[in-house]
Amino acid sequence: MEEELRCPACKKLYNNPVLLPCYHALCLNCAVHLQQPASQNPPSNCALNSGLECAGGCETSGGSELSVIDYQEVDKLSILSETDSGVVCNSRPNSYVGTPHIQGLLFPPVVSSALSLACPLCQKIVYFDESGALNLPKYRAMQRIVDKYNESRNFILKCQLCEAEPAADAVVLCEQCEILYCEECRENCHPPRGPLAKHNLLSPLVGRATLRTKAQDRDTQCSEHENETLSLYCMVCKVSLCPLCLQDTRHTSHDVQAVNTMCKAQKTELSQNLQQLSEKARSTTECIQRLKGLTEKVNENCAEFEEIVSAQCDALVTALQERKKQLLDIVQQNKEMKLRALKDQVSTCTSKLQHTTSLLQFCIEALKENDSAAFLQVGSMLINRVANVDITWHKDVGAASRISHEFDLTLDDSAVLHAIEQLNFFQMKPGSQEEKLTSAPGAPVVIPEECAAENNSVTIAWQPPMNSCIEGYVLELDDGMNGDFREVYCGKETICTVDGLHFNAMYNARVKAFNSSGEGEYSDLIGLQTAEVAWFTFDPSLGPSELHFSEDNCTVVCEGYEHRVALGSVGFSRGIHYWEFSINRYDSDTDPSFGIARIDVAKDQMLGKDDKGWSMYIDRQRSWFMHGSIHEQRCEGGIQPGYTVGVLLDLERHQLSFFVNEEPQGPVAFQDLYGVFYPAVSLNRGVSVTLHTAIDPPSDIDDS
Repeated sequence: MEEELRCPACKKLYNNPVLLPCYHALCLNCAVHLQQPASQNPPSNCALNSGLECAGGCETSGGSELSVIDYQEVDKLSILSETDSGVVCNSRPNSYVGTPHIQGLLFPPVVSSALSLACPLCQKIVYFDESGALNLPKYRAMQRIVDKYNESRNFILKCQLCEAEPAADAVVLCEQCEILYCEECRENCHPPRGPLAKHNLLSPLVGRATLRTKAQDRDTQCSEHENETLSLYCMVCKVSLCPLCLQDTRHTSHDVQAVNTMCKAQKTELSQNLQQLSEKARSTTECIQRLKGLTEKVNENCAEFEEIVSAQCDALVTALQERKKQLLDIVQQNKEMKLRALKDQVSTCTSKLQHTTSLLQFCIEALKENDSAAFLQVGSMLINRVANVDITWHKDVGAASRISHEFDLTLDDSAVLHAIEQLNFFQMKPGSQEEKLTSAPGAPVVIPEECAAENNSVTIAWQPPMNSCIEGYVLELDDGMNGDFREVYCGKETICTVDGLHFNAMYNARVKAFNSSGEGEYSDLIGLQTAEVAWFTFDPSLGPSELHFSEDNCTVVCEGYEHRVALGSVGFSRGIHYWEFSINRYDSDTDPSFGIARIDVAKDQMLGKDDKGWSMYIDRQRSWFMHGSIHEQRCEGGIQPGYTVGVLLDLERHQLSFFVNEEPQGPVAFQDLYGVFYPAVSLNRGVSVTLHTAIDPPSDIDDS
């Protein structure tokens, strides 16, 4: 309880404590040092108007307004109302917070010579006459408790007159002066001569005990009526009285009880309150012990949980290493396939070169023949052989590699990286609303009536899970062949459209929600079927500025003399697709080119000039196939206005064929086509074509 026994001003144990009107205490010496002229703490307006003393104004002192109060009503104010409203004493000077006969206590307005004192704890102000803080009543109960505390701790009493710090130990206490002296101060301030010679000097402990006995006897006597004992207690004024005090008009009609009875009643009430508070303290002590026990359990469980998390992460690393090994095996297999293909091409080219070299040598020797008849016998045959070899040279040998040296593989690690970023803990037992905010969300609900498939795109809509905190959603689709799922969308929207899918494929979709605690469960699967036959138009955003498209983006013309490439609005990577171009206008000597291309094909030259385009260019009489600027397979037959040019892209066999008026234009043009291809056409001034889609291929195709 030492905290209760220390002065708030000097932070030392109370020495001669006095009681302020706010029921806070100060050492008498501290109170004297803290007091100051009343002019430095002028009374507030509310105090001047009501005749009461306030602690700093109506707004900050509880908001009570006391304007006109009868004296008798003010006497009935309780300590609770006084402390709540900032009132430290009422309009009657003699009823100073339950302590009677405090002479020298002033009330607004105050004279210029008055003194004031602000409580260091609550800042409430009290005003005095010239005697200042000496008017405050002694806090006798506090002094007795401090004395007992010092005796129990064997504290050495210090001199009360020493100016140096720390003060010297006290050796005597004057019974009459009630002051502790050290040896030096006793010689200087209390010499054993003159009037002081009759003073009784006692040892400090004995002197304190003697003073307590005298004070106790004195405190039981009425200060106004000699030899009268304080045996009564006024319930209104909160003061002790003697029987003669009842004759004073101040206590007329007041409730008066016996001192011993009231003391016993208040001690009983305090004991009951202390018992309740003691029970709370005991419960708190037990709670602290339980919390300390939980601390040990938390440390144990944390170590165990760290081992579990470490094992799970190690398992993930092991799985990733296994998958790494599998992926590297796939890369090696792809490399071996390319090497075998290159080896086969080298072998084929070497064999062709050997036969061609033999033919060259034989022809050179034949040219040396002097016998004209003998030469003419084989001349025509040699001319035909050389011409055929020359014509078929690019087809049989080719200047370019059939296999790209680059690997057309890209490791898609976005889903794994996202999963790693989302790897988090989730609450296992969500209960309260606060716990729901920190737990993983539930499964979203797919809305079938709002889901749809159009052409090669699908739209999926869903509802948020109930009673869950959502930060976003992850939508996943399979490959259209019941394969693995992959992430196609991550965001806060509850509807998503996915474009660029395969035609004639059944896609399964699922969605899950996530928040800072982790990812929730997947929704139920929903299957969506893309269109069997593709319909599309030209995409003006992919074409050069020299091209002009019709309003429906199905017809295109070019205003320049140089070829420009127009692409379709969809790309194909699987299935069989057929579309046609109708020749609207063809009135110049030019070669429009029809076929397919990659999305990044060169659009400022004829289709097929680079390695990103595969085409058939055609005039009025014949056509050629072209890829990477290599021309081959000349075919007789051209086009005129009103003709149609058909393009058949068979990605099941990975080949491309052409038709004119639904009749095959030569053999299969290109093979070994893998990847994503867009319908394409290149044209220049004098040519206009219209695109027709969602049609079946010609019925007389030779499947062989």
